[in-house]
Amino acid sequence: MKLENNEIAFLALCNEYCAALENARETERAEFVAAMLRLLPRIYIAATDLRRDDTALSDAYVADALEEDYYEAVRMRVAALLGEDDTYLEVFEQDMKYSDTPIGASIAEGLADLFQVFYNIVQTARDATPELIAELIPELRDDFANYWSRTLCNVLRALNNIQYSTTL
Repeated sequence: MKLENNEIAFLALCNEYCAALENARETERAEFVAAMLRLLPRIYIAATDLRRDDTALSDAYVADALEEDYYEAVRMRVAALLGEDDTYLEVFEQDMKYSDTPIGASIAEGLADLFQVFYNIVQTARDATPELIAELIPELRDDFANYWSRTLCNVLRALNNIQYSTTL
C-alpha cells in the first residue's frame, strides 16, 4: 500500500513540530508561539484527512520511544519560555461541570503531551517500511479522534490568547 500525499505531509508536520519543541530553548517566546500557531492548525487539518479503515485488522502499532526524562525536559523548556502565561483556565474539563473552582491547565504540558505522540509516530515511521506506515494510518486517525485532538485544540486556544492579547 502506498502512502498518500497527506499522510506524508502529516508525518513531516509531526517531525517539524518535534524539532520546534526540541529547539525551544534557542527560540524567542514570540517566535515560538507564532510557530506553534502555524503548525498546530496544519497538523489538525492533516490528521482529519488521514485515511480511515474500519475493516483493517493490523498488528501495526506506534511504539513508545520517548523516555520520561526527555518528555520532562521538553515540558520544562517550554514552561520556562512561556513563564507566567503557561497556565490557562481549562473550560472543557469534565470536572468543571461540578466545580465552582476554575481548573488550570499548562500549555507546556499540553505541548509536551503532543510532543510525546508525535515523537513516537516519527520514531516508529523512521524505522518502518512504507507498507507498515500505511497500516498505522488508521490507528493514528483513531488516536487523533479519541485523544490528542482535544489537547491540540485547547493548547491552540491558549496560545492564540497569548499571541493576540499581548499585541493588541
